[in-house]
Amino acid sequence: MRVDPPDGAATAPEAGPPSGGVKVAVPPLESEPVAGLLQRISEEGGFAFVSSAEKAAGGDLTAAEAAREMAWEQLHSGPWHSVVPAWRDAYALTCLLAAGFHAAAGEFQEALKILDMDLEEAVRKIVGRSQGEERSSGEASVSELRPPSGSLSSRMVDRQVSLSMERFLCDHFLLGSPVIITGCIDHWPARTKWKDIRYLKQVAGDRTVPVEVGKNYLSDEWKQELITFSEFLERILSSESCKANLTYLAQHPLFEQVQELRNDIMVPDYCFTGGGEIQSINAWFGPAGTVTPLHHDPHHNLLAQVVGRKYVRLYPASISAELYPYTETMLSNSSQVDLDDVDPQRFPNVQALQFVDCILEEGEALYIPPKWWHYVRSLTPSFSVSFWWATSTQPIAPTRP
Repeated sequence: MRVDPPDGAATAPEAGPPSGGVKVAVPPLESEPVAGLLQRISEEGGFAFVSSAEKAAGGDLTAAEAAREMAWEQLHSGPWHSVVPAWRDAYALTCLLAAGFHAAAGEFQEALKILDMDLEEAVRKIVGRSQGEERSSGEASVSELRPPSGSLSSRMVDRQVSLSMERFLCDHFLLGSPVIITGCIDHWPARTKWKDIRYLKQVAGDRTVPVEVGKNYLSDEWKQELITFSEFLERILSSESCKANLTYLAQHPLFEQVQELRNDIMVPDYCFTGGGEIQSINAWFGPAGTVTPLHHDPHHNLLAQVVGRKYVRLYPASISAELYPYTETMLSNSSQVDLDDVDPQRFPNVQALQFVDCILEEGEALYIPPKWWHYVRSLTPSFSVSFWWATSTQPIAPTRP
């Protein structure tokens, strides 16, 4: 259905952008996927949303914003896991509609902001903050923290220089054994470019990103915010930031948002071992002291340390039960043990468990096999990239002559 726009209404994106504008491709409401979505929303009682979406498709920007607001309210009306999936798709649709109007009018920053909000629709809270003045220096000052008590006292992670693909396959990939690889990202432009705060602001400053604020995602005071990348950089640089208010850009597909940053890195050949298929490439960026608590992931992981240093502790999957994983489904890959403050009454045997650990230095990459538990702490301001990949079948080790 199409509705004739009232007098004074914004021109529909489909009508073509004016001079300086860009047309955003929006699926028509008559298409089967969108029609099915609107039917599901109607069945959930969202008749006002459907009406507004139809008006938006006909050229009404006010209706597009109203529909987006309705979907946003549905996403934040209760626990995230209880949100009807159709409302998530509805929010994405209205973001495309609204962004289309702004892009057609040449309002590119507003369009990007709306699309960024769509990419991170799960974020619970938007917080505004005025942007600080530009610093004269392009690099952040470095203050180093120490790893947790008892660190670097057990077996260290194996460290190999320019490890061959065959040795990686036979000695680590097939055996499920962590390894630090040096020399494999030395050729990345990111190794120098990402140390320059001015460069980062230039290529990504206006983009909206999700950040974590607080100790870590398992703590009660932890929260999420949406801020601009420039604001995030100011928080990292601010000498007034405190431990309780650490801001961390964690596990975010930043390189899908900012092509310039994607061009600064290359997928290491190790990530195609076993006919591997890349599942995700994520950014981990924050000040000294940010922590990813003890947890495990389902895929092969190569963590490349581009800027700064990190402490990493790893436990094998074979002792999962002894690490007290949460029983809740959404946290079942996370441990109840806080390695920064172990409670010996609740977890009496944890201190005796064997682990491997390391200081991951700038320019190194750490291979973490699937299901291996790992805890990560930034010792300095740090920018890392994780490459997750999966294999459909277990590869066979090459035979030696």
